[in-house]
Amino acid sequence: MVGASAVVGKPLSLMLMNRNATVTICNVYTDDLVGRCKDADIIVSAAGVINLIGPEHVKEGAIVVDVGINFNDTGKMVGDVDFEAVKDKTSHITPVPGGIGAITTTVLVYHLMLATDYQKEPVLFLER
Repeated sequence: MVGASAVVGKPLSLMLMNRNATVTICNVYTDDLVGRCKDADIIVSAAGVINLIGPEHVKEGAIVVDVGINFNDTGKMVGDVDFEAVKDKTSHITPVPGGIGAITTTVLVYHLMLATDYQKEPVLFLER
């Protein structure tokens, strides 16, 4: 796991550990990030740094999940992973855009709907 945010990194790490995965949590400042990633079966990156994960980080056949949302100098949305440089080494890789973002939006809407179901009466935010 590259990125230990309260939104993605920490909760996903706990979910993986609850499924008996061995999880190493890193961030953009981790010493020898390449060394910590290159033997991983799965790399999840949610660090918010363009092209942080390159081919040197990824072992042959690994799964790479890019949760990063960044915008490059031309305004194009890109992830944390150098997709073009890494894709041929992986068995599976998520693109940005078109990957995890759609799942995140769906889960957020689902949780919002669950939260509204728990309300006994409507909440009016303009009421004083």
